[in-house]
Amino acid sequence: MRCPYCKVEDTRVIDSRDVNNGESVRRRRECGECQHRFTTYERVEAPALIVVKRDGRREEFSPEKLRQKLRVALTKRPIGEDVLDSIIRRVESEMRAMGKKEVSSQVIGERVLSELKALDHVAYIRFASVYRQFADIDELRREVEGLSGPDAVPESLKDPKQG
Repeated sequence: MRCPYCKVEDTRVIDSRDVNNGESVRRRRECGECQHRFTTYERVEAPALIVVKRDGRREEFSPEKLRQKLRVALTKRPIGEDVLDSIIRRVESEMRAMGKKEVSSQVIGERVLSELKALDHVAYIRFASVYRQFADIDELRREVEGLSGPDAVPESLKDPKQG
């Protein structure tokens, strides 16, 4: 590793630590020439993960785009950024673990829905309403009923024909 101060290639590692749950390594280095210390980070460069959209278009997976969609679903919900980061990391890790270069947007959407279902039902319904493109209120009602059973559905969403 070249010293950023004097440009000599004689540097040595004086400390190494895992960061980001072992996803990268932080190394403290010292230059053998000028004695300056500096930090480097090492991580595996993952190949691009391609998302295949419903209409057949392909685009590179964007954690930032997923973050934006999740923020919309989590608007005014008591969920912190650290939880959001965890969801994004888990979803991306699972998609990469599949070992495929291309993953359909439906697979990603369903994985996000399962995360939200376990985390926050309101955010789940918000995300599902866009992702699943409910055709009418009956589809939305069925989705809400599926969360906790018919007894947990608010009266305002119950079908008046069913009593």
